[in-house]
Amino acid sequence: MTRATAERASSETVQQLWEQYHSTGDAGLRNRLVLTLAPMVKYIVYRKAREIPARCDVEDFVSCGLEALMRSLDRYDPAKGATLEQFAWTRIHGAVLDELRRNDWAPRSLRRWERDISRAREKFIALYGRAPSHEELADSVNLTRAELDRWLRDIHRSDVGSLNVLVLGDDDTTIERIDTLSSQDPNLDPEQRVVREHAKERFRAAFEQLPERERQVAVRLYLHNMTLREIGDALGVTESRVCQIHGQLRRRLRELLAADEQLFSEVA
Repeated sequence: MTRATAERASSETVQQLWEQYHSTGDAGLRNRLVLTLAPMVKYIVYRKAREIPARCDVEDFVSCGLEALMRSLDRYDPAKGATLEQFAWTRIHGAVLDELRRNDWAPRSLRRWERDISRAREKFIALYGRAPSHEELADSVNLTRAELDRWLRDIHRSDVGSLNVLVLGDDDTTIERIDTLSSQDPNLDPEQRVVREHAKERFRAAFEQLPERERQVAVRLYLHNMTLREIGDALGVTESRVCQIHGQLRRRLRELLAADEQLFSEVA
């Protein structure tokens, strides 16, 4: 049996089950229909998962879809030409959209702009192989830079809520929303951590090349938080001499690390 034939047979089986249920009102047949069509509900909900407000639970939308499915079994009329699955799909999809609108405080115009901006960004990436700049994205949706910034701020504010709700991940599995966020902590970025460690090693190597007196001043000033006068008393020199030594060590470090200027700008 081909795949197409199997799909037709499955649809025919569903139709036959409904006809038996419609003529007998048997609750067992109704339950079989619900179980048979339940995967359709999850498919519709998870396709919409990215639009579900952060404060809402995906399972609430699944329940809403199942209720729409059960109502569709009693309201379906085969004389109107649609199959039961087509009729149920329309009812479930409509119910999920209604529930989305009911749970979303943001106006529909904001959601339209959110979709338009997202599509424009995806289209640009597909065409040019890179993310668009703000100016390019604004041109793509016929907005000024200021108008785009305002819409993006409103979109960002509209998505505040719980980070523990389930959403659809990039691999089509459900994960908590918090797991979709990228960390802003540079210490958690392996690449940044390697860069920082390399910068520390270069600085330590340069520091070791300083004369002993300059190293003493640097340690007392930056690690022990001593004043210039206290350092002068400890080393047996005047405060002005300590200031001179400090200036010398800073100039010497800049010279020793001049080749690594780019490295230090990345970890600054």
